[in-house]
Amino acid sequence: MAEQQSRTVKVKAEEEGNGSWTTTLSSLGSREAGQGERPVVAKRQKRQEVRRSLVHYLKQREVGAKVQGFQGGMSGYVVQRLPEMLRERQLFLGTLNKVFASQWLNARQVVCGTKCNTLFVVDVHSGHITHLPLLRDMAPYVAWAQPTRGIHAVELNPSKTLMATGGKNSSSLAVYQLPTLKPFCLGDREGHTDWISAIAWVTDSVAVSGSRDGTVALWRIDSDMFTGSITWHNERELLMYGHIRPIFVEAIPTSSNSMDNQKVRDLAFSAKNQELGALSLDGYVHLWKAENNLSKLQSVRLPHCRDNLCLTYSDEFSLYVVGSQSHISFLDPRQPQQNIQSMCSYERSLGVHSLSTCQHIVTVGTGRGSLLFCDIRAQKFLEEKSSPDPDAICSPTGKKLKLSCSRGWLIHDDLWVNSYIGMQEFPNAVYTHCYNWSELKLFVAGGPLHSDLYGNYVGLWS
Repeated sequence: MAEQQSRTVKVKAEEEGNGSWTTTLSSLGSREAGQGERPVVAKRQKRQEVRRSLVHYLKQREVGAKVQGFQGGMSGYVVQRLPEMLRERQLFLGTLNKVFASQWLNARQVVCGTKCNTLFVVDVHSGHITHLPLLRDMAPYVAWAQPTRGIHAVELNPSKTLMATGGKNSSSLAVYQLPTLKPFCLGDREGHTDWISAIAWVTDSVAVSGSRDGTVALWRIDSDMFTGSITWHNERELLMYGHIRPIFVEAIPTSSNSMDNQKVRDLAFSAKNQELGALSLDGYVHLWKAENNLSKLQSVRLPHCRDNLCLTYSDEFSLYVVGSQSHISFLDPRQPQQNIQSMCSYERSLGVHSLSTCQHIVTVGTGRGSLLFCDIRAQKFLEEKSSPDPDAICSPTGKKLKLSCSRGWLIHDDLWVNSYIGMQEFPNAVYTHCYNWSELKLFVAGGPLHSDLYGNYVGLWS
């Protein structure tokens, strides 16, 4: 009986968390011995009540009802249980190619950037798409004649009054006002020489961009710093915006002579520590103190160096999370480098292409068109439940919880006919995903993993 109660308390601790990465059976057993049998029964009753409340909320939301006081103490439980309740509704984008970046603008609109250099807003209720004008560099500029490299980053500032992304020239930083989405300014002077791969807001008026040219640039979005303005016409309206230059540019440190290894793949910012992390292709996370400029702190070598593609930051645990070809690594700058923890993503060779964190759960988008969910506290991936009943105490199945995306759209052109027609599988990489937690919705997008295939995938999971 005591052993059964000990296992019950352990399951409870893993689901609700104790603020640490790992909870040992012995510590839980000691706690149980001090409390006796009666508190365990009370906790079980409370757990069942919470589960019924979650189901009730989801049903009420389906009919448009509002449930007050839902966030509060249930938020951790929702983050834990939501992934297994999500169901896909595929959206259709027409002939756009590969969605690389996305952000929720409000409860029903998501802004996206694509490989074909298109910036658009999609209404997740109606599926309607609105294209946004791309901001052009001040003429003359030779990059106009170069092939477009796509929009790889879209980020909203903390107050959601400005949105930063790429311009017509992929190496320029375009800023739009929110909620109007009117052009505000374009960073096209003395900035990057290759496409912008990542953007992070430091404050409401200061943004950092990272580029394939191996640099990070600090931009102050302030009308007093505009060096000039231009106007240009299209068929509908006259657009006016300022042109700015970065106030600080820093090169990524490199451990080799190859410039290719200096490419910045992703950025993550810790507001609590005022610290910026930059992930480079050669398998390093570089840390800066981000204020009026970038003050170098340290460079940390990652244990897995192949295809480090994405980086995010967990405020809950003060950890950087890195996605590589086959692993997820957890970097704590306060600990020695040899203490970096890693977990195999179980999607070998196709890689981790997008990451996000909320409380103790890391959502992982893979190159195989699937979503995995990692529990930082338990240091393991969430598993499928043995029973669909949300009120039942389920035993682990040992099978990882995985949400598989639909096939999306793929153009069957001459290249596909000549090179891929015999293939049975064309995985859509999950290049981007973002949550709307107030609505319990997850927006997922991407496209064919093979770089020369043309297509897209977008799904709303709710």
